Amino acid sequence: MATSTSSKLSKAVKQHYMDLPQGDKVQAMYIWIDGSGEGLRCKTRTLDSEPKTIEELPEWNFDGSSTYQSEGSNSDMFLIPAAMFRDPFRRDPNKLVLCEVLKYNRKPAETNLRNTCKQIMSMVDNNHPWFGMEQEYTLLGTDGHPFGWPSNGFPGPQGPYYCGVGADKAYGRDVVEAHYRACLYAGVDICGTNAEVMPAQWEFQVGPTEGINMGDHLWVARFILHRVCEDFGVVVSFDPKPITGNWNGAGCHTNFSTKEMREDGGLKIIEESIDRLAKRHQYHIRAYDPKGGLDNARRLTGRHETSSIDEFSAGVANRGASIRIPRAVGQDKKGYFEDRRPSANCDPYIVTEALVRTCLLKEEGEEPRDYRK
Repeated sequence: MATSTSSKLSKAVKQHYMDLPQGDKVQAMYIWIDGSGEGLRCKTRTLDSEPKTIEELPEWNFDGSSTYQSEGSNSDMFLIPAAMFRDPFRRDPNKLVLCEVLKYNRKPAETNLRNTCKQIMSMVDNNHPWFGMEQEYTLLGTDGHPFGWPSNGFPGPQGPYYCGVGADKAYGRDVVEAHYRACLYAGVDICGTNAEVMPAQWEFQVGPTEGINMGDHLWVARFILHRVCEDFGVVVSFDPKPITGNWNGAGCHTNFSTKEMREDGGLKIIEESIDRLAKRHQYHIRAYDPKGGLDNARRLTGRHETSSIDEFSAGVANRGASIRIPRAVGQDKKGYFEDRRPSANCDPYIVTEALVRTCLLKEEGEEPRDYRK
């Protein structure tokens, strides 16, 4: 299995420098989503003191022509700090700063889906929408081959790997444990992790998190995972079907509830929401991966614990349905539902926004409504 040469550099030597005092200065790593809608970029600046609120962080800029976000003749893009976390790599008082991207004219960049999501979430504050997203991912060597798989073949068939224990079942647990602890340190609302059905595939869960915070926390958790994998010399893939054939794909199942759904009798509200989702299936499919459904077409085949991309379905405890109502929710008559359609590489901002538009704002039709008109 191929690991990067940088991972073989001495971490003990690096630690000598990391232990040097930094005085009153603070390193702030600015993070943003690039023009692909999937890739993350980052760069660091020095601040004179530790920021306590997001308002204390200065705006910044970058060259958008190198991130698929602008032309070289007009390349400056603005970084607007949106959410701040502790930095688990440089440690306190240093910060990770998730940013929105604005174009030269101060309008949101095409892949800045946070901007509209924040507007939509502000319209439903009183409903207290909670989200929990289950992020599946696959560990790869730098050669693109799944981590731990035989170089010229395949591991044994699926069965013993899900939540498995042992060197022949769990591939890459060191990465998982490091990521989990780093997220806790950073202040990410990570709530669990487990090995997935395909070997070298894992999942972490973020939530329950309210409103715009869901997207913020998931994107930062993804960034931290990329950085942890960088240190270990491996690669994380969020591709929804990294290995063709009889292997599970990777999704980002999204659990959703509102204040009404969580109260006694909330099952009725859940069922009404599912009825609205059924009538808007294609809108959600387009929103649930960065390529408008093309990525999910490789994953949502009706096999390997997925529903068909062409048909909407719902059921209690049914992992082959578009929408799953957990068995306990069916018994308690209140709680939440799980949308199993979002792909592993989805943008959580548009996924959560789409659920709010359909279930709370009761939009209909194949296009999102423009509330600015």
